[in-house]
Amino acid sequence: MVLPLSGHTSDRPADVGGTDARNGGRPLPASIAGYVRQHSGKHQIGLSILSIMVFLLSIWPLEIQRRIVNDAISSGSLSAIAWLSAAYFGIALIEGVLKFVLNLYRGWVSETAVRHLRMTILGLAREVPQGHGSREKQGMEIAMVISEAEPVGNFVGISLSEPLLQIGILVSVLVYIAHLRPEFAVASGLAVVPQMIVVPLIQRAINRRAATRIRTLRRISAGMIDGATGAPAGDRAQTARIDAVFSLNMGIYALKFGMNFLMNLMNHLGVAVVLGVGGWYVVRGLIDVGAVVAFVSGLTKIVDPWGDLINWFREATVSSVKYRLIESAARQIATGEAADRSV
Repeated sequence: MVLPLSGHTSDRPADVGGTDARNGGRPLPASIAGYVRQHSGKHQIGLSILSIMVFLLSIWPLEIQRRIVNDAISSGSLSAIAWLSAAYFGIALIEGVLKFVLNLYRGWVSETAVRHLRMTILGLAREVPQGHGSREKQGMEIAMVISEAEPVGNFVGISLSEPLLQIGILVSVLVYIAHLRPEFAVASGLAVVPQMIVVPLIQRAINRRAATRIRTLRRISAGMIDGATGAPAGDRAQTARIDAVFSLNMGIYALKFGMNFLMNLMNHLGVAVVLGVGGWYVVRGLIDVGAVVAFVSGLTKIVDPWGDLINWFREATVSSVKYRLIESAARQIATGEAADRSV
């Protein structure tokens, strides 16, 4: 797949500094989902196709491992081992190339979105007459253009392809494990269920702190532009804001790493159950060693996409909060511009 080297018409604002009729007169769509659909809809289809190709390949290494352990080694056929090993490497190579193209394509879509957001905000700010608005608004614009547009734009590249890829891998592996031994698939699922309950609750708390952090950083930026820093009262206010950001960041770290700890603990519990029960089945002759190897490898393949899916959910919720703040500020700038022109 060849990536375009220059943006097409949908990559740039149709009317930089103005409003878009498609958005009901807003400079940006009301939600991040609307923004993704409007500015990268066709590219999301291409990314989804690549994601499907990747997760369809993900199941084959497990089956090859099982066959190497059971069939090739037990029969002592060196040619069978060589062919299966070559097939394993070939599939890994194809999967790696597809992932490389997928990630490169995602990066292009993300950077295009970052550029579009920055151009939109700068265009709106440029058309506001000099002296219009407060210093706080100017600081808010600078903060949005420099920092807040980047994570939102980066999310656009993974908004659809990432959950499709990771859910596809999870379902494929669970179906394969269920095909070999249904009870192990149930055990794998039970390791995930508690996380599905706890993670959204923790993420909500992270989102609240992230939104407060953004607003506080904007006030710091506005205070620097106002020139309040240097006066005793201004210095005290800025110091209090910086301390507040520090406390918010530490709270986010505690929640995020606590969530990671719980996820790792549940994942290791699942591996321990499979090893214990699988070993008992092997001793009793109910299952072969190759199947246990495939089960453990399958659990590893579940852990990674599940963790990536949690990270995607985290980015989705935080990016949604940041996008709402950007869209709201862009709308306020555009409204102020319109009001000023009407005078």
